[in-house]
Amino acid sequence: MGRSANDALIMPLPPADRVVQVEKALSDFVERAGLAPGSRLPTEREMMVALNVGRSTIREVLRKFQALGVIESRKGSGTYLLKPISAATVHMPISIDAQSLRDALLMTLEVRRGIEIEASMAAARRRTEIDIATMEARLVEMETVHLAEGTSGKADLAFHLSIYDSTHNPLFRQLLEQMREGFERFWSKPFDRPDFAARSFPFHRTLFNAIVAGDAEAAREETLKILSIVEEDIKDMSQ
Repeated sequence: MGRSANDALIMPLPPADRVVQVEKALSDFVERAGLAPGSRLPTEREMMVALNVGRSTIREVLRKFQALGVIESRKGSGTYLLKPISAATVHMPISIDAQSLRDALLMTLEVRRGIEIEASMAAARRRTEIDIATMEARLVEMETVHLAEGTSGKADLAFHLSIYDSTHNPLFRQLLEQMREGFERFWSKPFDRPDFAARSFPFHRTLFNAIVAGDAEAAREETLKILSIVEEDIKDMSQ
């Protein structure tokens, strides 16, 4: 199969950090090709061939750019540019250099606390009826999973993401996506304890109620209750 005109602009990569390299290569391609918002990007297959990387790497990069709000995938049509991408595109690589899982979790929590509190308060001020319906659906799913399994990692995360979206400030979701690796430690089972932060479960319902009521201060207090339990469990379970 011959190379397309797009292939000539996207250069093959040597072995290294594939995701980071594909991000740069795609940004460079958009800039060099002069693509404007609304332009269709090369297909996954074209990018795989041109960059000599696997489909999973391409998809991870596309998911990241989607979370940043710079591209959009349209079913049956392709992937389209929403905003210019260049070397100046906002990007915040995150790494945690900690001596233990305990230290890494506490570092992550310190940052998460500020973001979660602001997000909860903003959601209480700006949530719409559609946001409320989405948050409630995520909360019910979380409660169902928790009652059945005693833990609700992914469902818990989905509920918090719905709060972020209810702020109508895409930076909350974007920051969480860019910090994914650090935050994901919370949604697994730290210290091999499936009951990690289980005591915070009831406060997710009261947090939701505060947001629905439009009470930003109550939303702040309920968020602090959740995160205080998370901090206590990190310290207790890592002793």
